[in-house]
Amino acid sequence: MTSSTTASQEELKQAKIPLAWRDQCSAMLLPLNVCRKDKYYLPWECENERHAYEKCQYEDYVRRMKLLSKQKVAALEEEE
Repeated sequence: MTSSTTASQEELKQAKIPLAWRDQCSAMLLPLNVCRKDKYYLPWECENERHAYEKCQYEDYVRRMKLLSKQKVAALEEEE
């Protein structure tokens, strides 16, 4: 199942995205990479796409850290 921020495995395979980059924000990486290639990787181009991708990455990181924190609390409560 794919969400609005997750591309399908077929799309990622066609775009030749490495396995390490196939995460929750993969759908935002596809247009970013297209823009980067079209604009010859100029750092001042594709700012909107890059910002959206980095924001998604950060929000995914925060979500995973909250989940980890909840798991640690649950593990400590089980020990007691």
